Amino acid sequence: MSKSRDTAIAYWAAAEARDWDAFGALLTEDVVYELPQTGERILGRARYLQFNVEYPGDWHVTIERALGDGDHAATWTRFAVNGGEQPALTFFDLTPEGLIARVTDFWPYPYEPPPGREHLVER
Repeated sequence: MSKSRDTAIAYWAAAEARDWDAFGALLTEDVVYELPQTGERILGRARYLQFNVEYPGDWHVTIERALGDGDHAATWTRFAVNGGEQPALTFFDLTPEGLIARVTDFWPYPYEPPPGREHLVER
């Protein structure tokens, strides 16, 4: 097992448990979160935490595969969202101390972001 892989698994475990303190403890203060399909970027731990706390719907995540090497990790997950399911690929860049500095989520289909998070993102 690699430290970066363990961090990626801890990230998803905290998200699934809605343990936002544990989730936030894995992130750098200036973490960058990107969603290429929607063109959104969230800068900073506080905004990224708020984004996750406010995320709409009843969702759950299952890790299908997690890989890590050095300062990088990747996960393949399945999200159950409001009765549907979709896969996602997530890439993590970590600091030498093991904190997550960048998260990039890839969803299988392009989509427009849901309303209500404009105050957190740049486009």
